[in-house]
Amino acid sequence: MSESSRKGTILLVDDEPIMLDVLQKILRNEGLESIVAHHGEEAVEILGQRAIDVVVSDIQMPYLSGLELLTHIKREFPLIEVIMMTAHATVADAVRAVKLGAYDFLTKPFENIDHVAITVNKALEHRRLVDRNRYLESQLEVKEGFEDIIGKSQKMKAVFDLISSVSYSTSSVLIQGESGTGKELVARALHYRSPRKDKPFVVLNCSALTETLLESELFGHSKGSFTGAIADKKGLFEAAHSGSIFLDEIGDMPAPTQVKLLRVLQEGEIKRVGSNEVRRVDVRTIAATHVDLVQAKSIGRFREDLYYRLNVITIYLPSLRERRDDIPLLAYHFLKKYNKRMGKQVASFSPEALNALQRYSWPGNVRELENAIERAVVLQSGPTISLAELPPPLLGELPRPQAQGRSRSFDLPYKEAKAQVVSEFEEQYVRYLMEKSNQNVTQAARLAGLDRSNFRRIIRKLGE
Repeated sequence: MSESSRKGTILLVDDEPIMLDVLQKILRNEGLESIVAHHGEEAVEILGQRAIDVVVSDIQMPYLSGLELLTHIKREFPLIEVIMMTAHATVADAVRAVKLGAYDFLTKPFENIDHVAITVNKALEHRRLVDRNRYLESQLEVKEGFEDIIGKSQKMKAVFDLISSVSYSTSSVLIQGESGTGKELVARALHYRSPRKDKPFVVLNCSALTETLLESELFGHSKGSFTGAIADKKGLFEAAHSGSIFLDEIGDMPAPTQVKLLRVLQEGEIKRVGSNEVRRVDVRTIAATHVDLVQAKSIGRFREDLYYRLNVITIYLPSLRERRDDIPLLAYHFLKKYNKRMGKQVASFSPEALNALQRYSWPGNVRELENAIERAVVLQSGPTISLAELPPPLLGELPRPQAQGRSRSFDLPYKEAKAQVVSEFEEQYVRYLMEKSNQNVTQAARLAGLDRSNFRRIIRKLGE
């Protein structure tokens, strides 16, 4: 690797050729590699084709102003550091640029060329520090990911054995299980125990995007292929080249996208949206779903040929109610995790609380258990988590008639009393799930074991 490429690549953007020459000479003396663009639109094209560390751009330019270019960079390439240049008369614009995310600004004409070199070098150093921190964070996440696959039950031991057996394979893997069982953790384990561990691991939730956006994210797009496509964009399959891609909730993938994914799995080729150019990719595909794909393909919602391409190796993750012996182990794992995060010293669970944890059905699986323990640690200031700190659904309590202070519904006819009790239950249940999911209807519906439309119908009924 050359010294210049090690230090980073700088893109210089200015509509004045003389200024570009001056900047290139300054940076060349610093041993820095630079490329030039004569206006903002040309800069956008270059950014879509090359890896850039720092952009130095004039503010006043034709076609696309420097501030518009800055906005585009911070939206599409947020890690790139941007230095804006301005004449004395437009210092206010430079200050605005810093507020929009620019690293610094330079005034023209340059009074001191050393200041230009120092500013660019500082921006490069900042970019290196950000990259280093992201790398360290990713390694911590990987480490935590391995630790978070917790279990000693026979069903989880079988999962661990299968991960160990197939991680070195290049075959596609389909991970099946309910929401919250830890499918992404298994995908990470497969990647980071494989020969591809030093290559990219890319994640995409297929249910979170529209058909057009999903195809653009997966395969990339060409400039002008649809409204808003102002530059060429690399897709996630290209970004994951030589590594692995994890496609979560693949059962929700639209039929046209399934066809294009099948081509990738069969031929190892992709075409960006709006382009006929074929690009080769070497990517191991790991997919996951909570949907019954056998049933989905039988009713035509999922392609049979794609199912068999994905289903070379299947890993089934058991629900938490299928491995209740693991619940105490997981509960103490999350207790330790949130003690550390919140600076607390909650040491244990009361026998009643632990019994309630093991008795509950956990429709949200490990994710719901983790949320319950986090809540308990927040609420508890003493050494032991009791029933009082657990979420209401875990207690299995419904309104019961008491010797004194009976519910008002007991004075009503049976049908009216039942309707009132059900209505009160629905209201409390929906409110709890919406709070638990941070007002995310899709997530709340999954926790309830309902599809989104039925859950929304309950919400609308409660609001009437």
